[in-house]
Amino acid sequence: MADPPEIFGMHENSNISLQRAESDAVTNTALSIQPRDSGKSGGKSPDEFVREVVEKIQEQLPLVLTMQEAHASTFMKDKNGLMESLATFLGQEMSRFNKLLRTMDRSLSDTIKAIKGIIVMSPELDAMYQAILNNQIPPNWMKVGYPSLKPLGSWVSDLLKRVTFIRDWLTQGKPIAYWLASFFFP
Repeated sequence: MADPPEIFGMHENSNISLQRAESDAVTNTALSIQPRDSGKSGGKSPDEFVREVVEKIQEQLPLVLTMQEAHASTFMKDKNGLMESLATFLGQEMSRFNKLLRTMDRSLSDTIKAIKGIIVMSPELDAMYQAILNNQIPPNWMKVGYPSLKPLGSWVSDLLKRVTFIRDWLTQGKPIAYWLASFFFP
């Protein structure tokens, strides 16, 4: 019924990728067609649920990382006027996290405004709304974020820990040990 991948010059593990993609497609289809409760039966409406999740994320969202917070030794230059490579790397990580945090802050605010009817629900906000309903990472965050397969709640917790690690490095100087998985590109 199914040709083995070796016929096409592929490794036998390529079947795993195929099966994963197929199961993701089935799961996403099932999530997209599931009925949404209108809130009439005593449960929360989708708008109430999304608004609650968005407000919870907004409360936890850290401020952007700034150079003004930096410890004196973090971006120190040597006698030739050069920063060490780890300081340059930290600056790059800061800019990536800041871009993600700003995107999240803006889109979370816009989502609440769209739910209230203050602004129009754009396709980007609608995709974000649906992703939050399905406990998935919104596509607009994934565009500027790091790769992850976690559901939304775990992803937000992970993001908070990553930003905390980077902020500690920024404000306290070089750490004794580096959490490699916290970086965008370890």
